Amino acid sequence: MANVPIIEQAKIQARVLVPLIKALREEMGTERAHALVRKALGDMYRKLGRESWQRQGARSAEDNLERSWQAFGAADALKYDVLKKTPDAYEVNVTECQYAKFYKELGEPELGFLLACSPDFPLVEGYGEVKLQRTQTIMQG
Repeated sequence: MANVPIIEQAKIQARVLVPLIKALREEMGTERAHALVRKALGDMYRKLGRESWQRQGARSAEDNLERSWQAFGAADALKYDVLKKTPDAYEVNVTECQYAKFYKELGEPELGFLLACSPDFPLVEGYGEVKLQRTQTIMQG
C-alpha cells in the first residue's frame, strides 16, 4: 500500500477497526477498550516509525519530519502551516484535517482521535531522537 495515500489507508483500516472497537466497547466499556486498542497498535506504530525514519536516510531531523508531514498530508489530507523548522524544533499548525472530517462523518470523532491522532506518539517514539509535543488536535480541541 506504499503508493496509496495515508488518508486512504486510514479509511480502509477504519472499515475493519471501527466495528471491532464498537464491539469491544460494548463488551469491556469504552475506557478499557480504547486502552486495549492503544496497547495493541502501539508496537506496530513504533515499528512503522522506526522503519520510516531509517528509509529517509541520513537527512536532518527537521527534513525527515517535513517529509513525514508531507506523507500524512498527501492527497489533501491535511492543510497546515509550518511555524518553525530548526534542528531543535519542527512546529506545525494544522488548519484542516480530512482524517477528522472522515471520522466525524462516520459519527465517531472519538475513534478518529484514537486511530488517527493517538498513534502519533508511538510512531514518533520509533523515530528515536525526536519527541512529540502536542497542545491540541482538531478532533479533540
